[in-house]
Amino acid sequence: MSQPQINHIVITREPGGPDVLELVERDIPVPGPGEILIRNTACGVNRPDQIERLGFYPAPPGAPEGLGLEVSGHVVALGEGVTGHTIGDAVVALVAGGGYSEHVVAPAGSVLPAPSGVDLVDAAGLPETVFTVWTNVFEIGALSRDETLLVHGGTSGIGTTAIQMAKAHGARVIATAGTPDKLALCRKLGADIAINYREEDFETVVNEAGGADVILDMVGGSNVQKNINCARAGARIVSIAFLQGSRCELDLMRVMLKRITLTGSTLRARPVEEKARLAAAIHKTVWPWIEAGQVIPVVDSRFALADAASAHERLDSGQHSGKILLTC
Repeated sequence: MSQPQINHIVITREPGGPDVLELVERDIPVPGPGEILIRNTACGVNRPDQIERLGFYPAPPGAPEGLGLEVSGHVVALGEGVTGHTIGDAVVALVAGGGYSEHVVAPAGSVLPAPSGVDLVDAAGLPETVFTVWTNVFEIGALSRDETLLVHGGTSGIGTTAIQMAKAHGARVIATAGTPDKLALCRKLGADIAINYREEDFETVVNEAGGADVILDMVGGSNVQKNINCARAGARIVSIAFLQGSRCELDLMRVMLKRITLTGSTLRARPVEEKARLAAAIHKTVWPWIEAGQVIPVVDSRFALADAASAHERLDSGQHSGKILLTC
């Protein structure tokens, strides 16, 4: 498989709007020990990319230059000590940065075989969302088959993935969204109840439905107390973003009386060993769901790598449902 000598990547010139994104030339990276060089087919566009573009989410030390946390493509080079992968393999990978590129280096433990039956471009929308949902809903949240998951932002990349994974697991799902079309998508993906948060009080609806055992929150702000109010005894509330702000006022008495666990996490800066452990668990449990068609990447739109600014305009608009992808 021939490869060019120049690697095109997307960087931010300075913090700001989509117009600060710039396609630049760099040398093709060389994989070090335990790393894999991937010729990207596509990469996913995510909220953390937006936050990094704005200047509020710096890359961890040692991360590849540029935006982007997930890719699909083919293996073109193996670093020393890498086993289990072969040149030419179709793969997907979780990376700490540099995904908006033609080539990226990824830790071998964060590289998974592309699931069969999924278009390789669309597969770029899997790693960040699947890793996030697995970590927060299944490991931290410990969702059981007989429990109810409440997921906010049901048509986001995370939301569409969380609905499907929870249903594949056998749980009941309640999702929130803001338009009739988005509510219809939530139901199509398996949500048992879909709530229009612009017209309904989700706290009331969830309580009338019996409450939630696990709540995946990307909103923060006033949502946090409302989550507590509609949580069942022993519930786990996991915060992974805060579109309404990271500060809020809480009634801790309800947390205590209901024995609620209120927690949160980030994924990007975790050690490579931890991400490898997560990848192994995901490969064992989630990949069969994907290959059976129970979990599919929901793709909103595709843009060329050179048109990353338009992809970010789409992300900023909030009009998208599912994943936005860049093709390389």
